[in-house]
Amino acid sequence: MELNAKHRFNRRALKLAHFVALFIAMSIICLPGLWVVLNSFRPTVEIMAKPPVWIPNELNLDHYRAMFGAAGEGGIPVIRYFTNSLIISVTSTVIAILVGMAGGYAFARYRFRGKAAIFVGMMLTRAVPGIALSLPLFIVFARLGIIDTHFGLILAYVAMNVPFTIWLIDGFFRQVPRELAEAAEIDGCTRWQAFWKVEFPVAKAGVASAGIFAFLTSWNEYALASQLTRSVNSKTMPVGLLDFTSEFTLNWGGMSALAVVMIIPALILTFLVQKHLIAGLTFGGVKG
Repeated sequence: MELNAKHRFNRRALKLAHFVALFIAMSIICLPGLWVVLNSFRPTVEIMAKPPVWIPNELNLDHYRAMFGAAGEGGIPVIRYFTNSLIISVTSTVIAILVGMAGGYAFARYRFRGKAAIFVGMMLTRAVPGIALSLPLFIVFARLGIIDTHFGLILAYVAMNVPFTIWLIDGFFRQVPRELAEAAEIDGCTRWQAFWKVEFPVAKAGVASAGIFAFLTSWNEYALASQLTRSVNSKTMPVGLLDFTSEFTLNWGGMSALAVVMIIPALILTFLVQKHLIAGLTFGGVKG
């Protein structure tokens, strides 16, 4: 009895220690985000205070009013930047997912000459940081006349996201049994119908994961966007943060407010697709 009681105590203590360690780790990870949110509501005096003011004495919406152009204050074109980011991110994500699904399915299901070499070559492109590509892309895009356009950024982001989406979706399709599609074809489905009605629903968790990655990469990317955009008509929200800088000062409150606005769409997307991320790959897929 004493041994069992000691075992239960040790197990509870280990579980408690695990919980405390996770809480501390999450607190450290979330602290910068919480600090940004608080700064977006605090007056500049508190933001610049030394030592830092950890507990706000006053919260207001002055930075948001100034950002959206309050009376007597110069705002920035947040709505335009938001629209640009949304158009570029959604379009590049949809294209990357469609290409990734086609490529991932081909690598998972078919054999062809040079398959391994092509796959490794695509993965190696992920080893090149985006900032290293900014100068050659700028030169090429300038000659093509697509600098400072939505099309230019969409093209760059699709090329950046396709290798990873292919790799991720390929892994999920490899876990889908071939027998599922074969059984569907025996029951009268065409190859296309077997894919959409049987294989795709089982692998949609991987497609959702790839979609989140592609969207967040495009939504948050700064290095390429800062080099390939010039005017309000094409600037994205990360580049718009530079509007809060001047020669001698930084508007930390305004930058924090814009950062909070940037976070909201990413949180909404993650919330909408979270059920697909935890869904079982073969749940309900086996024919009875």
